[in-house]
Amino acid sequence: MAGRKQWWALAVLVLPVLLISVDMTVLGFALPFLSEDLAPTGAEQLWIVDIYSFMLAGLLVLMGTLGDRIGRRKLLLMGAAAFGAASVLAAFSTSAFMLIIARALLGVGGATLMPSTLSLIRSIFLDPKQRRIAIGVWSAGFSGGMAVGPVLGGWLLEHFRWGSVFLINVPVMLVLLVVGPFVLPEARDPKPGRFDPLSALLSLATMLPVVYGIKLIAEDGFGLKAAISVLLGLALGVVFVRRQNHLDEPMLDLKLFSNRAFSASVVTNMLGVFAMVGLLFLVPQYLQLVLGLTPVVAALWMLPATVAGVAGALLAAWLAKRIRVSVLVSGGLLIAAVGFLALTQVSAGGGLAYVVVSFTLLGGGVALSETLTNDLVVSAAPAERAGAASAISETGFELGGALGTAILGSVATAVYRAGLPEGTAEAARDTLGGAVATAHQLDPAQGQALLTSAREAFTQGMHVTAWAGVAVLVYTGVQAFVLLNRKKDSVVRIS
Repeated sequence: MAGRKQWWALAVLVLPVLLISVDMTVLGFALPFLSEDLAPTGAEQLWIVDIYSFMLAGLLVLMGTLGDRIGRRKLLLMGAAAFGAASVLAAFSTSAFMLIIARALLGVGGATLMPSTLSLIRSIFLDPKQRRIAIGVWSAGFSGGMAVGPVLGGWLLEHFRWGSVFLINVPVMLVLLVVGPFVLPEARDPKPGRFDPLSALLSLATMLPVVYGIKLIAEDGFGLKAAISVLLGLALGVVFVRRQNHLDEPMLDLKLFSNRAFSASVVTNMLGVFAMVGLLFLVPQYLQLVLGLTPVVAALWMLPATVAGVAGALLAAWLAKRIRVSVLVSGGLLIAAVGFLALTQVSAGGGLAYVVVSFTLLGGGVALSETLTNDLVVSAAPAERAGAASAISETGFELGGALGTAILGSVATAVYRAGLPEGTAEAARDTLGGAVATAHQLDPAQGQALLTSAREAFTQGMHVTAWAGVAVLVYTGVQAFVLLNRKKDSVVRIS
């Protein structure tokens, strides 16, 4: 592929990544508005947020191998059309249940986008140095979306109905559908082997019972039904793994995990995003409902974090020529852990400066580490298996994000509820948005008392989540340093 056309192709491939990061951030800012309009319960609100990520996690492996078979460009364009249609459905949802369904369909469409973009980069940029730069730009696009999304979404929320934030997706998908066929080459596995429907079914059957069990625990606490559901999913996962090991042409090539750089990078991405996404669920609500900022102002205060994220992604390849990858990945995660530590200092009465510092350190540290781990993932896999390798990496990423929202979000919700006085209305106990809506219906003194206690309780929930993030990121940073620093591993330095 000619040099100039390579970079035009990269520009098109950044669009889906930009869009996915926009969706991740803008939904957090829209939660107070859709909570007021649709009145979801606490459990429904969690479903609205993380059903998208769980559907992605369940389908990414299937979609990655499907792209290797039918063509990664073809799958990307099919997914773009599906994603645009589901966005329209989400924008005009009239109930919490309808929005959950729309978000699930967004996950189905989105499952084609991330592995297709990363695997196409692997196919287009054959030179390792150019590929690292391309992955840096790809990662910077992800960070850039975190800036564009909140500011654009905040402006839309101040002028239009909350559903407008989903309509952002439509013009981006139209550009991809119109331009993509002209600048993106087709790429597939020349010898894909026989498709195994049972493996595809098992990959889904593994994920969904585990997801359901986690949701039951989040809603009702640990019980027999939740335990059975999780154990069933894990048992089916064992069956799936055993089947892949015995097939001559497996859907998921588990031999990829024999490369330490690959497996360590996948685990590092999963744990890193587990910590970060749990926070993304809470901080926009803190800025708007605790500190009282408008959506646009709240988004603007998060711009330094985005600048740091873009800088970290673009500097990663340059730094990796001079410093061992194990040191950079570990260092990025430890910097992010310091960001979480700063967040433990916020209060219901103030703390904007701590939020800005926290997210700036998080953005730069995570972007630095994940740019390098993504490069290790695609470099470790043979070109014909790029789709499957990218899908495994993105599955870990999305599963980490979904679990972060479910587990850390549930912990924060439990702390929030425990901090409210006895007799608080159930709507106020479900979410902070519900507490704000309830307070407006009370007399001024009672409303102010409810708001004060709800904001204090929500802030305490953020503190607990932040401390959990510190612990996870410190552990992940140390683990990455140990695993990626093994001398016998060939892919530990980028030169």
